[in-house]
Amino acid sequence: MKIILRACALLLLLCLCVPAIAQTAEKKPSADKKAAPAAAKKTAKAKAPVPALPSLVWRGDHNTARAFMKDFAKDYEASKQGRFALTPFSTISGLDAVNDGTADIAGSSRPPMPGRAEEATTNFYPVAWDGLVMITSPKNPVGNLTLKQIQQIYLGHLTNWAELGGPDGPINLYAVAGPLDGSEYSLRDIIFHHGDQAVAVPRLYVNVDKLEEGIAIDPHGLGVSTLSSAHANPGLKMLTVEGIAASPASIADGSYPLYSPLFLASREDSPKKEAIQNFMRYVGSEPAQAVLRRHSLVPYGEAPNLPSRQAQRVAYVDALVRPEVVAAAAAAASTGSAPLSAPVASADFLTRTAPNAPGTQEAKDRAAQILLEKQAQKSDGVSGH
Repeated sequence: MKIILRACALLLLLCLCVPAIAQTAEKKPSADKKAAPAAAKKTAKAKAPVPALPSLVWRGDHNTARAFMKDFAKDYEASKQGRFALTPFSTISGLDAVNDGTADIAGSSRPPMPGRAEEATTNFYPVAWDGLVMITSPKNPVGNLTLKQIQQIYLGHLTNWAELGGPDGPINLYAVAGPLDGSEYSLRDIIFHHGDQAVAVPRLYVNVDKLEEGIAIDPHGLGVSTLSSAHANPGLKMLTVEGIAASPASIADGSYPLYSPLFLASREDSPKKEAIQNFMRYVGSEPAQAVLRRHSLVPYGEAPNLPSRQAQRVAYVDALVRPEVVAAAAAAASTGSAPLSAPVASADFLTRTAPNAPGTQEAKDRAAQILLEKQAQKSDGVSGH
């Protein structure tokens, strides 16, 4: 009987202990779950913070913004190399912002202007070749302009489309109002040899975007834009020049006379020099070159002969625009006093636009040699008397 009672007591004790053990087992996983997030937080805190991407401010003209800079910035950020704040407005605003330090990089569709203090300490990096194109409305039947006609239109001597083989009606010449605008400056530099040449333009717009909008709805309108901008705009008609259409091919071989470089510009002493140099290396990469081709641009390095063709282009334009000057030069050459303008102009252009190009030093040496020969001729003439 005692044995039976002890067995019953032992059985009762086991029944009481089992629930308590089970409760203890259930509590342990809960404690582990609470401990896990805490451990994860400690691990997260231990990881090194991700460094912020370099940030650069770009300001410049609408031509370079549309031609490549918007796509450059997008691709550059997507590849986690840096970030950009883009503020397209005008050539002058971009170059002056770089000069005073409120922007890191400027976009310019013209070379630096000689003698302008705000651009004297800025480096211009050529990015691509574009074509300056004369644009009108698709409703305008005129399809071609000569270089001489362009000169006469800008001087206000040709004022009616009938004088160009079109219908009777005024030539409504449009231009960008801002001083030293990139496309306006580059065109006038080619035609007049002075980018700031005074011209007769009654219709002025704040930027090339607005200029294109105005011309698209004006059958009598005329203005200058760029191939990279106008080629994809069905509301515009690009005129041929001397019978040659602007295209990447005609720009690359120099047969289209109004080719012009596009630039990025920055200061050598910029506090963000390293970030700027990294971006410039990207600009030379194949992804960036593909962006240029997509916009009908010629990557600068893919037309290496264009800088050395400058003297040839100067002579070509002068022969068509100011034949009297060419005739005088030919007469001077026949007497042994060859003109200096072409080689000196070529050397000046290359020095401003492509200071490190292989042909630049050669052009400078050639111009210097001609100047020395000219001085020697003068000295011989003095000593002969």
